Amino acid sequence: MVASEAHPFAKTGGLAEVLGALPDALARLGHRVTVVLPKYRGVECDAAGDAVTFSLGGRSQSVTFRAQWLPSGVTAVLIDAPELYDRDGLYGADGVDYPDNAWRFAVLSRAALEYARRAGERPSVIHAHDWQAGLVPVYQKLQFSTDPVVGGVPVICGIHNLAFQGVFPASTLSSIGVGWEAFDLQAMEYWGQISYLKGGINFSERITTVSPTYAREMLTPELGFGFDGVLSRRAGSLTGILNGIDFERWNPAADPMIPAPFSANALSGKRRAKEALLASLGLPAGGRARPLVGLISRLTSQKGMDLMEAAVDELMALDLTWAMLGSGDARYEDLWRRLAAAHPDRVAVTIGFDERLAHLIEAGADIFLMPSRFEPCGLNQMYSLRYGTVPVVRATGGLDDTVTDADENRGPATGFKFREYTAAALVSAVRRAAEAFGKPREWKKMQQAGMREDHSWNASAREYVKVYEGAVEAAAAK
Repeated sequence: MVASEAHPFAKTGGLAEVLGALPDALARLGHRVTVVLPKYRGVECDAAGDAVTFSLGGRSQSVTFRAQWLPSGVTAVLIDAPELYDRDGLYGADGVDYPDNAWRFAVLSRAALEYARRAGERPSVIHAHDWQAGLVPVYQKLQFSTDPVVGGVPVICGIHNLAFQGVFPASTLSSIGVGWEAFDLQAMEYWGQISYLKGGINFSERITTVSPTYAREMLTPELGFGFDGVLSRRAGSLTGILNGIDFERWNPAADPMIPAPFSANALSGKRRAKEALLASLGLPAGGRARPLVGLISRLTSQKGMDLMEAAVDELMALDLTWAMLGSGDARYEDLWRRLAAAHPDRVAVTIGFDERLAHLIEAGADIFLMPSRFEPCGLNQMYSLRYGTVPVVRATGGLDDTVTDADENRGPATGFKFREYTAAALVSAVRRAAEAFGKPREWKKMQQAGMREDHSWNASAREYVKVYEGAVEAAAAK
């Protein structure tokens, strides 16, 4: 597996969670997994290095492979190139991408193949994740097609968020060692530029994404982000597999970051978590009887913050307490700060990220709100289900796949959904949840139904194995 981030080494979002959990789940199924990623600033690794130099686009690039074996049995290989990766951020600083990202992640893709070649053991499959690893199959097909180690190995392109496409000027091709034959609609050309993600899609044998609904949505003009045609052409090779969550890190029965354990059969610890959350945020203890709505989010329009902004007066008119943890666009950070100042007894805002507070919000909130414009999979709604915190979500991507509304006839209700991306639909769903909270017996059934669902990585990993085996069988049949 090749990716730009993976827990516990480096994380900006859900990609790191997947690359932390999926390899471990595959290892538990008996598979040998190697994850290759950059060694960023602050990543500790005492492993002895294997220094190599290779030529790429007429330039000489030196890297050091630092391999370490994780307790799960997974091998993590960190690509050590300080001039490329020893920086303040993974992809940019102060909201601006690094100008040499095209080179930084070309090196990642090329180095990952070089590591495999030097290790000398032919992999069964190579799984390249998101645009940052999009050149892996491009280099494999154009430069190493006859290589005895990596040549002919099926490559799977994993798409975690289609909105990020790795688009660069066409002139980048020569500088990254890719011939102009790749400047083609069926290869990497994208509106006069090139896209690393498009290269990953077109040069891979299979494509995966992070939920069945998102796999369908990305074939539409509305959510295809200009790639709906590219993906529709490869629709027969596209599989949507719902992400799992780490059931050990997110387990209310054994979570060291919450005040008391609880389970579907013994929910008293959840009440203690609510009390602790209110206290930690400086909110009145008297608000215990009022529904507490939690949000943990990037503050962007993709996450539905524009809807929140449009609906804010109606939402604040409801008898609810709010706990928000997140950061993002200054416009939405300012919105939440204003709400906290206007409603100090009902709105608590923490700008940034705090792992302990995230666990406490998941455990202590009654309702968890995710009003996303689009959401390839989403993890927080599954954490919420695990912790008996009832999700209110927009019915898109993985949110639609994981939350069952009472209005649906597909099993016990676990939350509330709205489909139209409008302020009125959002307010209606939140109001429905608040009203349901006032019916303790029905509410408890909903909590327990969500807590008993299995969103662990075990089932998801088996689905990935099916994709890998299908790719291997197809390659053998050629």
